[in-house]
Amino acid sequence: MSVFAPTVGVASTHPADMPQAHAEIPVWNSENWFYEDWQVGHKIRSLRRTIAEGESHMFNALVLDIHPYVQDQMFAEKEGIFGRRLVAGAFVFSAGLGLVATNCLNAFSYGYDKLRFIKPVFIGDTIYSIRTNLDKKPRYQDMGLIRASYEVFKGEGELVLYCEHLQTVKYKNPADFVGKTEK
Repeated sequence: MSVFAPTVGVASTHPADMPQAHAEIPVWNSENWFYEDWQVGHKIRSLRRTIAEGESHMFNALVLDIHPYVQDQMFAEKEGIFGRRLVAGAFVFSAGLGLVATNCLNAFSYGYDKLRFIKPVFIGDTIYSIRTNLDKKPRYQDMGLIRASYEVFKGEGELVLYCEHLQTVKYKNPADFVGKTEK
C-alpha cells in the first residue's frame, strides 16, 4: 500500500515576538496534522548522509563514549573484529531518525520499541532512512497513540538499524473518541 501526503510546511507557530509578516510564513519542516489525519501505510524516505570522522568523534566526546571500537584506530585495525572503527550505534540511531524527523506541533514522543543494531556502520558510510506509519489507536482523552517504523540503510540498501517510534498525537475532535480510549 502506498499512501502519499504532504509532509512539510503546512503549519506556522505564529510567534508574537517577531514581525507578523514573518510569523505568518510556514515553518520549514513543520507539520500540523492531528491523530485523525495520520495515515497508516504512509512512507517517507530521507536524503542520504555520509557520516564523517569529525562528527562521529564529536558525538562520542559529547556522550563520553570512548570505547576502543569507536575511538581507537590502532585497536580497531589490529584487535577489533571489524578491522576499522565503528560509528557508535547511538549516533546511527540519532542521525538515522533525524534524517526523517519532522516537527509536528501536535505529536509528542512516547518512546521507542524494538531497537536493533543489525549491521555495523563505519566512518565514511552513507546512510538514509525510511519511515513507515504502522498503526494507531485511541489512547487518552485528548490524544491517540501512533506507531511508525524507522529503517536505516547504508550504501545501496543494506539494513543497519530498525526501531519503532511511539508518539501520542492530539485529536482534532476529542469528542469523537469519548468511550473509545484506553485511559
